[in-house]
Amino acid sequence: MILTCAEMKALEARALADGISAERLMEEAGAEIAAVVRQFFPHAGKCTVAFGKGHNGGDALVAARLLALRGWQIELRPAFEPVAWSALTARKHRELRDERPESTALQRLGKSQALIVLDGLLGIGADGALREPVRAAAREINRLRAEENAHVFALDLPTGLEGDSGAADTDCVTADFTLAIGFAKRGLLADAATRFVGRLAVLPLAELSARAEKSSALETVATARKIAALLPRRHFEMHKGECGRVGIVAGSAGFIGAAVLTAEACVHAGAGLVTLYVTPEIWPVVAARIAPEVMVKTVASYREVLDARHDVLAVGPGLGTGRAEEVLELIGRAPQPMIVDADALNLLATRPDVLARCTGPRLLTPHPGEMARLDPASATRPRAETVADFTARFPATLLLKGARTLVAERGRAPSYNTTGNPGMATGGMGDVLTGVCAALAGQGLALYDAARLGAWLCGRAAELAVFTGAESEESLAATHVIARLGEACKNLRAGCW
Repeated sequence: MILTCAEMKALEARALADGISAERLMEEAGAEIAAVVRQFFPHAGKCTVAFGKGHNGGDALVAARLLALRGWQIELRPAFEPVAWSALTARKHRELRDERPESTALQRLGKSQALIVLDGLLGIGADGALREPVRAAAREINRLRAEENAHVFALDLPTGLEGDSGAADTDCVTADFTLAIGFAKRGLLADAATRFVGRLAVLPLAELSARAEKSSALETVATARKIAALLPRRHFEMHKGECGRVGIVAGSAGFIGAAVLTAEACVHAGAGLVTLYVTPEIWPVVAARIAPEVMVKTVASYREVLDARHDVLAVGPGLGTGRAEEVLELIGRAPQPMIVDADALNLLATRPDVLARCTGPRLLTPHPGEMARLDPASATRPRAETVADFTARFPATLLLKGARTLVAERGRAPSYNTTGNPGMATGGMGDVLTGVCAALAGQGLALYDAARLGAWLCGRAAELAVFTGAESEESLAATHVIARLGEACKNLRAGCW
């Protein structure tokens, strides 16, 4: 569920009117915040708490107290003098000082220890341009991020971001993570807000969730707790034929890496049998490089794939455009669900009539450039409008890649992905996503669900490689994502953020 700020305030007021105390909500929010911090930074470091006078600041202080109990060093940076603090915020400050006073002392950190900042300056009640002293505090947070490699966690909203429109003040805090309390706020999902919001996590509060009205929302946010059930546990007698026979049509001279990544991601995402179809001229190189679990078959024409027995097909990565008619015929005639990516999308852009009359269901996975070829108007429209218009015109599921991947299908709520990091801005990530989506579809998921789950798993695998592995955002590669897919599946079932 995605709420406006007014809807969120009304929900909080309803809980308070029912006798739920503000302190109870604050303690729950603070506990969730601390847990998310520890998910991404499992080893204690230094936490700088920039907090305002209201309850957003109180949430930050509760989280800091809980982090201090886990060995984190806490530095407090109030934006206002204590006389201005709300009574509850002042109480949470005293509890932090009294429970672990030594934790607030500044200490020299080892080079390997993390530095994080909690942005608890303003909540959803703020509006208008930033004013002093909050503006100066926001600038300091951005300085810590730019000059001292601090990782910024914004609580509910980055300070300076308007909660409904996503408009940003000139000194808006640039967050690496935004922890939406209770529900995602509409402004967090605006296209222009993404660079300030960073990785989005939604922290449900039990008392608010219980009072939220059933929503026929036009949009939704894919979180682990919402989509984990899409990946059911396997029964003990399961065999490979039940896990999906996936056929992949990919690769061409100079682009065999795309085929290899797609097929190997498919294997590691749970497909039972994976067959990669290539033309004779590249077969020797592909066969020598591919994982032994993948079957590699040569075809004189891609039309031959129509006669093969598969539960799902994936077409396009590294394919080239030299066999356009064969590829378009395969896309149009294959009765199975199909993931269509890369060069196959570029061919569809020249023949949109094929997409309008496909025999089986299709999932299209374009990046913004490919989307602009499929729909030139998308270059100047908001992403939400693009997916709504495209899925209204074509009977296909659309996964529009980006820092906030968006999945849409006619008759289903558009769904925003939450996982991932900037390290994914490198070649091969789309090929991995295609393979993962194909594997999930082969295991029986509808394409809409395979797309939502596939995007979440790939993003989470990238996060694991950086935050708990040896990689940095600069060194992250598509092969690292494949290697972390198993751990991402475990995280999904554990309900992580």
